[in-house]
Amino acid sequence: MTFVRVGGVPHHVQMTGSGPVCVLSAGLGLGWFDWDPVVPLLAPHRTVVRFDRPGLGLSGHARVAPTLRGEAERVLRVLDAVGLGAARATVVGHSLAGFHVEAFARLYPERTSGLVLVDSSVEERPRVRVPRGARVTATRACGAFLCAAGVPRAVGPGLRRLAAPTPWAGVYGSGRVWRAALVEYATYGDVAVELAELRRAAPLPGGVPVTVLAAYAGGSGEWLVRQRRLAARLGGTFRIAAPSGHLVMRDRPADVAAAILAARS
Repeated sequence: MTFVRVGGVPHHVQMTGSGPVCVLSAGLGLGWFDWDPVVPLLAPHRTVVRFDRPGLGLSGHARVAPTLRGEAERVLRVLDAVGLGAARATVVGHSLAGFHVEAFARLYPERTSGLVLVDSSVEERPRVRVPRGARVTATRACGAFLCAAGVPRAVGPGLRRLAAPTPWAGVYGSGRVWRAALVEYATYGDVAVELAELRRAAPLPGGVPVTVLAAYAGGSGEWLVRQRRLAARLGGTFRIAAPSGHLVMRDRPADVAAAILAARS
């Protein structure tokens, strides 16, 4: 465990293993610990880097609302800060972080050796109706109210244990984590719009393998159709992790590890 300063904010980072580099970035409101089941499967073959975005996990307070380019740059600067500035990396994003790592691959092709999207967010026609500034301001006010009322401490750890048990559920008792997660949610549409624009301006690097790993627990196949279309749009390989809920790295860690180990140019 270490901390590096990026943009003036202390970022919690964990590095494990040796070999080619892969970066694991968790979804909205999640932390480094959500990758715990996958890391032992990767560490004998990869240098595994996990980090918490500002406000989440053990990282310091978020100073600004997230943007797509800002999050892609964050991945780059974390790698540089831990001494991996000369390395190309397989970038792995779960859910919302799928947007972030796809942007990384498009903006920093010289630093990308593979792209893996783990049950990634998909927005075919993204749009936002309420101006970003108004949404962020309202969300921060809501977060401040909830924290002043003691809601995070009262219900946060219990809700996390109920949704997905972890020894680190206590971090969800922090107002810092709640505020960061709420702002990520409020700016989700902006990030999706940014990615749509970036896709038109910056192609994915040629020769870099792309894998889309979709969760499936039975029922409607609509989500699989959307994930398969995403893979086709990116010129990638489509895989299914089943049975699995959205937290694929917890439900099917071997499937996630296999996708990562296969995705290296």
